[in-house]
Amino acid sequence: MSLTSLQPEDRRAVDGLREGLTGTARLGVAFSGGVDSSVLLALAAEALGPDRVLALLGVSPSLASDEREAAHRVAAHVGVPVVEVPTFEGDRPDYRRNGPDRCFHCKDELFERISQDVVSRYGLTAVAYGENADDARRPDRPGSRAATAHAVLRPLADAGLDKAAVRRIARALDLPCADKPAAPCLASRIPHHSEVSPEKLAQVEQAEAGLRRLGLRDLRVRHHGDVARLEVAVEDLPALVADPLREQAIRVVRAAGFRFLAVDLAGIQSGAFTLPLVGVREG
Repeated sequence: MSLTSLQPEDRRAVDGLREGLTGTARLGVAFSGGVDSSVLLALAAEALGPDRVLALLGVSPSLASDEREAAHRVAAHVGVPVVEVPTFEGDRPDYRRNGPDRCFHCKDELFERISQDVVSRYGLTAVAYGENADDARRPDRPGSRAATAHAVLRPLADAGLDKAAVRRIARALDLPCADKPAAPCLASRIPHHSEVSPEKLAQVEQAEAGLRRLGLRDLRVRHHGDVARLEVAVEDLPALVADPLREQAIRVVRAAGFRFLAVDLAGIQSGAFTLPLVGVREG
């Protein structure tokens, strides 16, 4: 792994991140296998040594099984051990109610489980998570409040590393997730104020996994009762609405328990359910 190909501003930010971690004896990284937490994990391992870093993977019905497996592969590539942390956000009424603050209750559950069950057991002196500088500016990230409440560090954001910079660093480090599309938790596919349930999460997971097997890489299956509203990359729309992919996609979605498949012509929409409720429109 080498960062010599990075532009000077990226190298300076990375140096600042490393310097900020040097006083940490043993760090736990709340880890999902996505590009942000993977870059943080790799930089922490480089700064502190892999034996002083632990990847903490929250596991619940909102984590797709293929995402769980991919996270383990990335951590193995970095050389850092993974501790799976069972979380029970589904037991929290405020999480199930699925208001715009659902992310807060999910992250609060994760960080509480880490502080109660993991920190002392593994001798951690700090916990960090992969919020980047772009995330810190968004109004639809209530999970950051939970990080503040639990004194969880956010080294990427503190170093000024935005999503584009994180991607550049991931490529420089040759991480297997460097070009992986964003993969929010399965609960983000359920409209706010519609209850989150294990059954809905399982439907979404099955439908998305089947569609990926058809070759669609970046996608979301939004759960609207009997209707699956499918968001894909705009460049994938022509193939999706033509046979044979059209018929195959319908079969996959119906096998997951939906009656209808609707294709959203707007394509992938990050924060599609939350942003309108916090008074923000994406351009």
